[in-house]
Amino acid sequence: MQTPQMRRKLFSHDRPDIIYAVGDVHGCFDLLQVLQQKILSDAAQIHGSKWIVMLGDYIDRGPKSSYVIHELMQPLSGDIERFCLAGNHEATMLDFLNDPRRDHLWLEFGGLETLKSYGISEIPQDKKSLKALLHEHIPQSHIDFMASLPSLLAVPGLCFVHAGVVNGVPLQRQEDKNLLWIRPKDQTMPGADNLFLTVHGHTPVRTVSLMDNRLNVDTGAFMTGRLSAVKITRDGTVTVMHAE
Repeated sequence: MQTPQMRRKLFSHDRPDIIYAVGDVHGCFDLLQVLQQKILSDAAQIHGSKWIVMLGDYIDRGPKSSYVIHELMQPLSGDIERFCLAGNHEATMLDFLNDPRRDHLWLEFGGLETLKSYGISEIPQDKKSLKALLHEHIPQSHIDFMASLPSLLAVPGLCFVHAGVVNGVPLQRQEDKNLLWIRPKDQTMPGADNLFLTVHGHTPVRTVSLMDNRLNVDTGAFMTGRLSAVKITRDGTVTVMHAE
């Protein structure tokens, strides 16, 4: 599986007053709408700078991936900024689009559900017909959006990624394959890495969980019907939010 050779990494020397980090959506557009409205309503009551950070994996498995991508491309109302990070599912879809094949892993990885959301219910046998069908149904703007997603966002004390980070490697030198694919067993956080809290998704958990200086926000929305987010204040207070 290939991801873009080098996605952008975003670094800020200051952190906003409030950050809302949202776990893996996986095509659950209705849950995204509910959770986003909860976040916007909460943010409207708060003065200061506010961000929403989407932690990747917007597509696959759930029924409305195309709707999710369209929504995330739209500007938000109010005085809040949204950052969308890349997930391994976006990277795998782009790999498929670059070399579409009926035996590509993505089609067994949730890709069939995504294609259905774009109006493609059957996969042609020949590659030329498949390429033409993809070109006809999937907007180039959606492809460009997924290709442009950064792999990491860091502010003082916090690092936001889809999957996690590798021990002992400076954030500037972290590789996309790890930021998008690593699992918790490979990323315990001793020593210097405790200088920041890593906020991520990728590995579904029953409830939002804090372990080894990692905060996992992926509660498996497409399986559980629960999409989760965390609200992190400048002083480090964490509040969990859900849509069900």
